[in-house]
Amino acid sequence: MSDFSPFREKMESAGVSEPATRAFERAYLQLAAKENALLPESAISPVESLPDAATLPEPDAAETASLLDRSAILKLNGGLGTSMGLDRAKSLLEVRPGVTFLDLIARQISHFRASTGANVRFLLMNSFSTSADTRAFLARHPELGDADAIEVLQNKVPKIDAATLAPAAWPANPDLEWCPPGHGDLYPVLAGSGALDRLLAAGVQYLFVSNSDNLGATLDPRLLKWFADSGAPFAMEVTARTPSDRKGGHLAVRDGQLLLRESAQCPDADLDAFQDITRHRYFNTNNLWLRLDRLRDALAAAGGFLPLPVIQNKKTVDPRDKKSPAVYQLETAMGAAIESFPDSAAIVVPRTRFAPVKTTGDLLTLRSDAYVIGDDGTVQLAAERGGIPPKVDLDDNYKLVDQLEAALTNGAPSLKNCTSLRVTGPFAFSSADVFTGDVALENPGSERRPVS
Repeated sequence: MSDFSPFREKMESAGVSEPATRAFERAYLQLAAKENALLPESAISPVESLPDAATLPEPDAAETASLLDRSAILKLNGGLGTSMGLDRAKSLLEVRPGVTFLDLIARQISHFRASTGANVRFLLMNSFSTSADTRAFLARHPELGDADAIEVLQNKVPKIDAATLAPAAWPANPDLEWCPPGHGDLYPVLAGSGALDRLLAAGVQYLFVSNSDNLGATLDPRLLKWFADSGAPFAMEVTARTPSDRKGGHLAVRDGQLLLRESAQCPDADLDAFQDITRHRYFNTNNLWLRLDRLRDALAAAGGFLPLPVIQNKKTVDPRDKKSPAVYQLETAMGAAIESFPDSAAIVVPRTRFAPVKTTGDLLTLRSDAYVIGDDGTVQLAAERGGIPPKVDLDDNYKLVDQLEAALTNGAPSLKNCTSLRVTGPFAFSSADVFTGDVALENPGSERRPVS
C-alpha cells in the first residue's frame, strides 16, 4: 500500500499543520518505495579540519548589542526522559536540590538580558507530552514572558503498520497510534506555527537552537559574530568525540557537502568505522545556528519543510507490549539540515558547551562537583576535568531517577578527579565519598550499603 490519503485524513482531523503533513508524506513515500535510508561508509569521507571557537575574538559592546537585538534563542523541550522513568518534561528534573533545568535556563536568559541590555527573544519547542507541565512551571518565571508567546508546539505523526503500511490502529489506547517526528520537526513547526514570520517581522535574523537538557549551550556573542560574519545560512557546533560519544551522530563529507550521519543510518557492517573516534572525530552537539531569512526561502521552496534524511525505526505500537503489532516510526534529525544548504558551516567548540543528561549516569555527573554552576545559570566542567567529563557506568540498580535519588540521599560523591566510575550493585553514596582515577564498585548483595 502506498496510498497516503488515509494518513492525510488522520492528520488533518488531528489538526496537524500542512508543512508537517507534507514532510511526513515525503518520508512515508520513501518507506513505501523501499528507498534505502542507510548511509554506508563508502559514500562519505571524514571531516579533516574545521574552524575552532577557541580562536574567536570577543566582539565589542556596540557590535554585541546590535547582534543580540537581532537574535533569538530556542530550546527544544519535547523530551519526557521516559528511559529514566520520568513522566514529565525532562527540563523539570532537578539538577541540584530545588533547582531544575528550566530554572537554570531562566537564570541564563535573565542574566543575559540584564548584562547586555538586549531584548533577546526566547522560545521553547514543547511536545504534546511536555506542554502542560512546562507552561504551569513557567508561572514561576514571569520575567521570561507570556507562555503563549514563548511556546511553539511540536507536531505528532501517525505510526505506520509494518505489515500493511496503513495507519496503525490501537483502539486500546489511541494515543499510541501517534509518535513524535524527531527534532527535525523544528522546521515545519517554525513555518506552520507562524513563529518564523513573527520573528522576521520583529527584525530577528539569527536563531540559536539547543536542547533544554544541555545547560552548557548558551548564546555566546563570539559564536554569534562568527556566524553573522560567515554569511552561512546554517551552522553546527561540534566537539571532539570521546569514547563515551562513540554511538552518537558524527559529521562527515559527501561530494564536498557537510552532512550528519546518525547511528540509525549506519549499516551494521560499518559500525566499527562509525564508532572509530579517530576517523570520524567530530560529533553534533545539537547546538545549531540558523539565518532566518535563508531558512524562510528554503522552506518556501520545499513546501514548508526541509527534505531531511529519514530515519526508519521499527518498533511495536505499544512500546511496553512486545507482542503488539510492529510499526514504523519515521523521524528526522534537525542537525541533518546541514546537508540542505550548500554553504552550511561547522565549528569546533569546547566540551563545556555540551553537558546533556541522557542517562542517570549523566545526572549523577552533573550533580557532582565535576560540574560547576555559576550565579548566571551557566554550567561548566570543573577546571580539574581538562574539558572531559568522567565516564560513569551505572547498572540497573540506578536506571531510573527515583533509584538514583534513593542512592543520593546523603549527597553526590566527588567526581572532579575521577576518570571513570563503574557501579555494580546497590550503594548509598555520600558527599563525603571522593573518587579519584578509575573506580569500580561492586556489591553482590541486595541491600544498599555505604561506599566505605
